[in-house]
Amino acid sequence: MDKLTQQHRMKLRDIRNELKRFSLIYKFALDEMNTKINILKEEFLYIHEYNPIEHCNSRLKSPESILKKLHRKNISFSLESIKENIKDIAGIRIVCPFITDVYKISQMIEKQKDIEVVKRKDYIKNQKPNGYQSLHLIIKIPVFMSDKVEMVFVELQIRTIAMDFWASLEHKIYYKYDKEIPERIKKDLKDAALSASELDFKMEKINNEVATLKKEEDIKEDIFNFDETLNISATILQSMIHDKYRDGLK
Repeated sequence: MDKLTQQHRMKLRDIRNELKRFSLIYKFALDEMNTKINILKEEFLYIHEYNPIEHCNSRLKSPESILKKLHRKNISFSLESIKENIKDIAGIRIVCPFITDVYKISQMIEKQKDIEVVKRKDYIKNQKPNGYQSLHLIIKIPVFMSDKVEMVFVELQIRTIAMDFWASLEHKIYYKYDKEIPERIKKDLKDAALSASELDFKMEKINNEVATLKKEEDIKEDIFNFDETLNISATILQSMIHDKYRDGLK
């Protein structure tokens, strides 16, 4: 009996350690991606003096959420099955000021050699029926453990401030009302999503106009500075010629 109890304890300990290691791999994947995102943000800020990322959040699915998804999708319960079938255990949401920033960040991430893009869904160009907009990427990223390299799935959601505002409130409304939402409320939410989309395009247009004005002002300032330099150079040259001529008369 004692031998069986000991074996049972050892088995439970092995399962616990395996689950702990399994969760850690996804945490490490998030750490890797957050580091990559921070590097892109700082590099872009240093080179272009502009930050295309407003903020980003990361999360790990809870064991309860994973179990619910397994049950809902009728997936067998095993670590291998979870690893292959549930690709959003680790998730990062990147919020950008403008729509063009969403695609800039997406391209920079997709071009990295150690990242494998598994799936790309553009809900900005093809928004969901309820009005939801975002760019979704399912990627694989290598996590270097002590004894092996694990390729881990991470879901990225990249969207604008307006899209994130709408999606967060829509989620809270649905979460609070634990029943089928009436059609009139669905319509109001869809209208609100369209308003958020219009705001995005309007703010992008204003931003582009301001950027154009700034560029024109910079060009004028460069021309003015060049003219000033020429005037100063001409004055110095004229003074040198005058001094040389005066010395020649002596």
